[in-house]
Amino acid sequence: MTHAIERESMEYDVVIVGGGPAGLAAAIRLKQRAQETGHEIDVAVLEKGSEIGAHILSGAVMEPGALTELFPDWQERGAPLNVPVKREKFMFLTRRGGLSIPLWMLPAQTHNQGNYIISLGNVCRWLAEQAEGLGVEIFPGFPAAQILYNKDGSVGGVVTGDMGLGRDGQPKDSFEPGMELRAKFTLFAEGVRGHLSKQLIDTFSLRSNSSVQNYGLGFKELWELDPNRHEQGLILHSAGWPMDTKTWGGSFVYHLENNQAYVGYVVSLDYKNPHLSPYEEFQRFKTHKHIKKMLKGGKRIAYGARAINEGGHQAVPKLTFPGGALIGCAAGFLNVPKIKGSHAALKSGMLAAESVFEYLHKGAEYGVEPASYEQSYKESWLEKELYAARNFRPWFLKLGLFGFALGGIELKLGNWGISMPWTMRPNHPDHAATGLAKDYQKIAYPKPDGRYSFSRLDSVALTGTAHEEDQPIHLQLADQALPIAHNLPLYDEPAQRYCPAGVYEVLYDENGQNPHFQINAQNCIHCKTCDIKDPAQNITWVNPEGMGGPNYPNM
Repeated sequence: MTHAIERESMEYDVVIVGGGPAGLAAAIRLKQRAQETGHEIDVAVLEKGSEIGAHILSGAVMEPGALTELFPDWQERGAPLNVPVKREKFMFLTRRGGLSIPLWMLPAQTHNQGNYIISLGNVCRWLAEQAEGLGVEIFPGFPAAQILYNKDGSVGGVVTGDMGLGRDGQPKDSFEPGMELRAKFTLFAEGVRGHLSKQLIDTFSLRSNSSVQNYGLGFKELWELDPNRHEQGLILHSAGWPMDTKTWGGSFVYHLENNQAYVGYVVSLDYKNPHLSPYEEFQRFKTHKHIKKMLKGGKRIAYGARAINEGGHQAVPKLTFPGGALIGCAAGFLNVPKIKGSHAALKSGMLAAESVFEYLHKGAEYGVEPASYEQSYKESWLEKELYAARNFRPWFLKLGLFGFALGGIELKLGNWGISMPWTMRPNHPDHAATGLAKDYQKIAYPKPDGRYSFSRLDSVALTGTAHEEDQPIHLQLADQALPIAHNLPLYDEPAQRYCPAGVYEVLYDENGQNPHFQINAQNCIHCKTCDIKDPAQNITWVNPEGMGGPNYPNM
């Protein structure tokens, strides 16, 4: 837009960007502390999804410890943790079979006794009810689009996204400008690869003493199983096929209530072969005989995909800056061998809230850095947990499948009190791992059979994704020509394959000539993979209009 926009402004003590577990835990803890001390504070939570939980996607098996810290009476309050883990199994798959690994051989960090199979979206909906009951103002459908800076360069809040802009960026008749939400402290809980968090990391050099973040792409489907093939409380993990020995990936299958099961797969985005399609690898996984046997007679009812952090302890950046902090997956809190981050998100939100509250209680105004949050994290069980698991993923990066075994051995030794003195620090971004197309064979993926494997468009139809089509494309190319001029000849334009929603296509004329790069932005399920994996780093994901994107049920 070429002219200044007049915006309304609202002021809060704390604005939280993101209504996931970290953001909601922070809001709840702030209000709990306010009640305990009789200190009034105003807290607002912005959520880009159409409702709390609409954009939440996670495995998910939850460790309840952090939730118990937040609400010791969570069971009496009706928290939707309904399915305790009763049995767990780990398999190493080959193309035609598999080997079950006894649990006693696996490190304690991977065990799930005392945990619960959950829908993290439903847990977040419940957390939102608790937050609103404490007086937190929650605004679903309002993405944070810009960071507000004070005159001294500190963060002073955010601007919500404008509504009613046309594809050309000009206002339509329905135009409504976003609002300025100013705050003494702004907590960013945007999740993995948040576009404002990414800016903050660069602006304040928050990664100057940490490794780069690495990512995986996680897929998840919700199935209704034949009751005879369902075992409530069973969790299954696997490694091996369909991945090769140098590509990190693995599955999860969690049997929840009502004869339903979550079936998922994670592929690390540092894979080298540009012809690889993570989505198709997930579909192949479901055709393995052990998985087909479980799914036979079942029905797939939901689908989703999301990038996840895999950098671990080494990749956690500096957490604070003048005027705010990063919490949850925006900061990279995920325990890779556990395949869990929800308990870490809750704890980080609580730690940040405790810090911010103390500064507010002492009369802090705009621009103060909540530095005690960083120290609290370093003294917490969360930091100790992530530190113990710090080398698990790097071992695989270094030595492939053999490194996977070494990482497990190091964790096992840690269980016996033997800590290794080294910290491995991989420092290559995922996009840089992508090899040239000429150096790798194309992969012939089988056609979807409609029973166990499905097309991408059929899958997107199950996400409930909707966007206003006449709006600026939120997948922004720095150079419009680069996908065809650079990525296509060098990498066979991998966006055609790494996107789990069919957003990117290379189209040709009737003679098979004159390739054209097409962006189907209306299909985007906000996974952030393109922002991570594009080999030229030419794609930037920004928020579309509020309420756009997936609407995940029970995921």
